[in-house]
Amino acid sequence: MKPMSKVMARSSWITPLKLAAVLGLFFQTAGANEFRSGPVIQGYGEVASRVKQTYPVPKDQRFKVVFDLATQSEEGKINPGIDSLARFINMHAASGVDPNNIQLALVVHGKAVFDVLSDDAHFKKLARGNAQAKLLKALLDNGVRVMVCGQTAAHLGVDNNMLLPGVEMSLSAMTAHAVLAQQGYSQNPF
Repeated sequence: MKPMSKVMARSSWITPLKLAAVLGLFFQTAGANEFRSGPVIQGYGEVASRVKQTYPVPKDQRFKVVFDLATQSEEGKINPGIDSLARFINMHAASGVDPNNIQLALVVHGKAVFDVLSDDAHFKKLARGNAQAKLLKALLDNGVRVMVCGQTAAHLGVDNNMLLPGVEMSLSAMTAHAVLAQQGYSQNPF
């Protein structure tokens, strides 16, 4: 008779057939819920196209949400923190919320300040163009406010003329958050 531990160990092994079945289910599930950009911010902010809501968002819902960003993007890649704003707009608009009822703000500090520089300033600071410029323009064109921490900017040698058009300079990130909270913005927890 075999010791129980050896029988248990063998029965918990994942055979190639079991692995194929699990991966098949995973990809079948993932494929059933396609992710797409739009309808407002095209090319960014991909959202699941089919979500069966059990807690539906009212069509007349109004949003005032501030996002906080301190992490700089990886070289040449879209900053997921900035893309989150496009995703927020797209998913709510796709579920029937009027985009005019969505007011978002982005408070930028830390090394993420480099992600809101004009292409020229980004090139001078980091020897490459700013991969975020097109996404940020689309967000700004859709009423998103983008505010830079003036304290961080001063520390990093960034001034107002180095920012993308439409990006605002705040006294500090703390100040921007405090003012936006008083204006009724809730903080996105992510």
